[in-house]
Parts: sequence; structure tokens; C-alpha cells
Amino acid sequence: MDRSTQLEEKLAHLTRMVEDLSDVVARQDGQITKLEHRVSMLLEREAQREYDDSSAIPLADQRPPHW
Repeated sequence: MDRSTQLEEKLAHLTRMVEDLSDVVARQDGQITKLEHRVSMLLEREAQREYDDSSAIPLADQRPPHW
């Protein structure tokens, strides 16, 4: 096998790896976007729950115990 054939095979292999990794990154980006949206919804839901419970001070407004 001559050197140019070896280089072509390596290039093809590396090109395939880059495409595979690109697919993984794109899928993970979609998953991260969904998770960020879900966390945001949960934070809003918890804030509303704390607000509706008028006897409690919202957690975000409470002083830390060491103060």
C-alpha cells in the first residue's frame, strides 16, 4: 500500500469521525436546550408555589443562617 493510499484512508476515517462527533454535539445541544427549559419551568413553578404560600418568606428572600 503506497503512502497516498494510506493518507486517503486516514483522511476518510478522520472525516467520518468528525461527522459522527458533529452529530453527537448537535444531539446534545438539543438535549441541553430542553433541560434548560425544564429547569426554568420548575424554578418558576417553585417560585409561584412559595408566593402562593403567603405565610412563608420566599426562599430567595431569606437570609442565610450564618447571617
